[in-house]
Amino acid sequence: MQERYDSIRPGQVWLDTAGKRIQAHGGSVMYLDGRYYWYGENKEYTGLKPGVWHWGVRCYRSDDLYNWEDLGLIIPPDTEDPKSSLHPSSYMDRPHILFNEKTGKFVCWLKIMEKDGTQSETVLVADSLTGPYTKVREKLYPLGMSAGDFDLAKDDDGRAFCYFERVHSETVCADLTDDYTDVTGHYTEHFPRPCPPWVREGTAHFMRNGRHYLVTSGTTGYFPNPSEIAVADTWHGPFTVLGDPHPSDPSRTSFHSQISSVFRVPGKKDLYIAIADRWMPGAMDIPYSLVEKGYSGFFREDATPEERAEGDRILESLPHADTRLADYVWLPFRFDGDMPVIEWRDEWRTEEFD
Repeated sequence: MQERYDSIRPGQVWLDTAGKRIQAHGGSVMYLDGRYYWYGENKEYTGLKPGVWHWGVRCYRSDDLYNWEDLGLIIPPDTEDPKSSLHPSSYMDRPHILFNEKTGKFVCWLKIMEKDGTQSETVLVADSLTGPYTKVREKLYPLGMSAGDFDLAKDDDGRAFCYFERVHSETVCADLTDDYTDVTGHYTEHFPRPCPPWVREGTAHFMRNGRHYLVTSGTTGYFPNPSEIAVADTWHGPFTVLGDPHPSDPSRTSFHSQISSVFRVPGKKDLYIAIADRWMPGAMDIPYSLVEKGYSGFFREDATPEERAEGDRILESLPHADTRLADYVWLPFRFDGDMPVIEWRDEWRTEEFD
């Protein structure tokens, strides 16, 4: 039996109560009936079995945010149908789940990177957070757009929204239908950027004091890059960019991590946790400047042939991620006026926010 934790230790290997690595990547935390639930991509076989990108969505339960009991797969892989978006070879990422009070359903969206390079969504519903889930939409292109990393969020009045990366272009905020399984057609556009690595992805929304915050990362695959945070007074903005919430990180890599969601801990004093993955713990010596040069040289339309060749060479030389060995970086926000700031801590406790 795994020894119990009494703190959060960012960047260290995190084991569940059975002593196994936690597999909840690109994940989120929900609070239900007095307990915490952490769900995300299960990568346990990625790199071990040929052709496996994921092995479903896994969920864990905790009473203290330190010790997590494995509840198993809430969305298992579809091993029978190679064309299914849930097949292990499908590029499925970043599950996000909302509970719909009107329908009584838990609604899960999954990002799917299609083989043709476009990105779509698969939508599933269930009566319980832990499933079983039924697929209701597949190859959904919200607003007819190729939609990358996203976050789902809802208002107290039940309205819900999807913030997603319009691939390699901008961030879109789209209203969801009443049942949360599609978009209505109303949307706004934000943060237009010319190309990767500057286009924003990995969007995570949270609210504080009635204001809307969006945390985003750049687009550099599994390699970490500078985060950016923006704030607005409404769901659709306009958003004001505040800058990098990791100002004390000289590596410009968000402490070698990528934020996937932000969890406000109920009952605690102003405790917002940035839930992040350290996708490549073995590549922390690679400078961001090299990654930036590679991606910009490859994607910039005005890149010279020499810059493009150099970008190709750099990207070819970078190591591949072994995502089953990715670690987690959970850190609390500190608020300097309106500016949310994340500072490094080797260890911290939620009791500090009682």
